[in-house]
Amino acid sequence: MSTRIAFLKGHGTENDFVIVPDPENAVDLPPAAVAALCDRRAGIGGDGLLHVVRSAAHPEAAEMAAEAEWFMDYRNGDGSVAEMCGNGVRVFAHYLQRAGHVAEGDVTVATRAGVKSVHLAKNGDITVGMGKAVLPEGDVTVSVGEHNWPARNVNMGNPHAVAFVDDLGQAGNLFTPPPVTPASAYPDGVNVEFVVDRGPRHVALRVHERGSGETRSCGTGACAVAVAAARRDGVDPAVTGTPTTYTVDVPGGRLVITEHPDGGIEMTGPAVIVAEGDIDARWLAAVRL
Repeated sequence: MSTRIAFLKGHGTENDFVIVPDPENAVDLPPAAVAALCDRRAGIGGDGLLHVVRSAAHPEAAEMAAEAEWFMDYRNGDGSVAEMCGNGVRVFAHYLQRAGHVAEGDVTVATRAGVKSVHLAKNGDITVGMGKAVLPEGDVTVSVGEHNWPARNVNMGNPHAVAFVDDLGQAGNLFTPPPVTPASAYPDGVNVEFVVDRGPRHVALRVHERGSGETRSCGTGACAVAVAAARRDGVDPAVTGTPTTYTVDVPGGRLVITEHPDGGIEMTGPAVIVAEGDIDARWLAAVRL
């Protein structure tokens, strides 16, 4: 086995990722190895890891190979597997273009939440078709200290609890998951967004991502927030018959989210590759526990 494994480092609105190109799914990445790579002191550092694999070479994606050549095998920073990451898809597609695997224009990416359509624009913006939101029934409450807020349960292929607050400082430090009740609403954990208004169809958020803590951005979270805000504001596109667009400020930048009358959601934002190099395979083998 080679003693070096290629990697890149990238981010989408400062939601950052370790990228491991592995077309034939030959690199063993158990949770401990992923967590070590994402460690900001002892590893490379990242909110998560993008394992770049051909769909045909991965058992979870083989059935999608006819629709999408590449599979985003996404992992959270703690090593756990996740269904989807909106910022991650943009960075993933940007890597594919940089590596010469895809060209400017429309591409598809397989994820655990299904095949996503991506548009790589000339100006560098990347638009991802995020699919449709699911709005489970039932009341949900988010708590921080003595504060409690009703939250909107939104599923974007991964689960979200969206709470509208008066001040983003009320979210606390977000190092640990904010309590959400009832626990039965999210048996596999939840991403929690705290949201304030900035202007007409313009909001800002802070987010705790399950498995990662507070992150500088969350693409699926921004989509969930736009959906929740549209319902709160009485501009559900399925009711009005016209698309609704929200500008969503995240700590690391800005995303633009559009929901269409058929329920389809598009997210537009940037993606950046900042570095590339090699991982010492001997070091990685030592942390595969």
